[in-house]
Amino acid sequence: MSTTGNALALAEDEVVTLVSELIRIDTTNTGDPATVVGERKAAEWVAEKLSEVGYETTYVESGAQGRGNVVARLQGADPSRGALLVHGHLDVVPADASEWSVHPFSGAVQDGYVWGRGAVDMKDMVGMTLALARHFKRNDIVPPRDIVFAFLADEEAGGLFGAKWLVENRPELFEGVTEAISEVGGFSITLKDDVRAYLVETAEKGIRWLKLRVKGTAGHGSMIHRDNAVAKLAAAVTKLDQHQWPLIIRPSVREFLDGVTEITGLEFPDDDIEGSIGKLGALSRMIGATLRDTANPTMLSAGYKANVIPSTAEATVDCRILPGREEAFDRELAELLGPDVEREWVGLPPVETTFDGALVDAMTASLLAEDPGARVLPYMLSGGTDAKSFQTLGIRNFGFSPLKLPADLDFSGLFHGVDERVPVDALKFGVRVLDRFLRNS
Repeated sequence: MSTTGNALALAEDEVVTLVSELIRIDTTNTGDPATVVGERKAAEWVAEKLSEVGYETTYVESGAQGRGNVVARLQGADPSRGALLVHGHLDVVPADASEWSVHPFSGAVQDGYVWGRGAVDMKDMVGMTLALARHFKRNDIVPPRDIVFAFLADEEAGGLFGAKWLVENRPELFEGVTEAISEVGGFSITLKDDVRAYLVETAEKGIRWLKLRVKGTAGHGSMIHRDNAVAKLAAAVTKLDQHQWPLIIRPSVREFLDGVTEITGLEFPDDDIEGSIGKLGALSRMIGATLRDTANPTMLSAGYKANVIPSTAEATVDCRILPGREEAFDRELAELLGPDVEREWVGLPPVETTFDGALVDAMTASLLAEDPGARVLPYMLSGGTDAKSFQTLGIRNFGFSPLKLPADLDFSGLFHGVDERVPVDALKFGVRVLDRFLRNS
């Protein structure tokens, strides 16, 4: 084995330790300032790991105590080329330890997996990125162009103290960046006879967290009331829940389905596309959610005493909107709810790019070098990532966190799920793929 090969083997071994140690640092993001843990400890740990191999790091707390972000730049051979951003978030969603087989912040390495909250969302990619950043610096590897490594806060609550804040307040940290890679892409699905397809995310639905508010007449619960805010809100929420948004096939979804048809022979006819999506098994949840806008009620709030009819009732709705549908969604929502339901929202826009170009070629070549019989397909993510913020800087975004996964692993079900875990072999595979990708992109 060459010296470079030996060095990369060290990075493959190191990634398992890095991911395990990251998971042991609790970075729970509840979205509530009163209960959020914060990313400072993890960000300082990342900065230390980078500094000890020679990086100059920028540590930023984004106007909120404990919301740490770390950015470092590796000089490339051609400074005239646009830089590549490799970013990952340090925060994780909450976990109830009583529901898990292992403690969610144990970082246990057992049964061929690294276990814990963040193992797939997304301390796996953070660990792979960190292992390779250290590998490149230790071995004086100069990539073709500058690489900006960013380790970010608050992605799970919209990036207000992470990517969004940095884009608005510290854009110079991303000067010259033209393309970016991050989470929820590059993972494998097994379609038939050990034929794997690796899904590269090229699009994301937009996010809109909507608050509905209905006003009525307050009064005693024992009386007859015709202007009950709770009842009016319940009717509005029910109407919204039962609404069928129009079916729309975006190019990324069509390319994915055509690729699956070519590989497997399965067909997805336009007149029964939602029914035929079920042929994809566990993946159908993710792909099915990219065929329509969705508006799912998630929280209700009203009243303060059993015998008092309140004057106001509120609901929170998680809306996910297809690229190009924002204005149409707003019109349809207004017609559906009517003028008596007040609406307030915060949101992040959809993301969409094409599945072509030199960067896509480099992704494909890097994956096929490690898994020669595989296929590489684009897809749309029904959720959202920090790409929504970075696109405002004119950056072209992809989800590319390569993992070769067991055929029977319900990978999509592990995101925010119980017993979240990532295969050790998949982490090492990802290091090899990303190493080749970063050296040839």
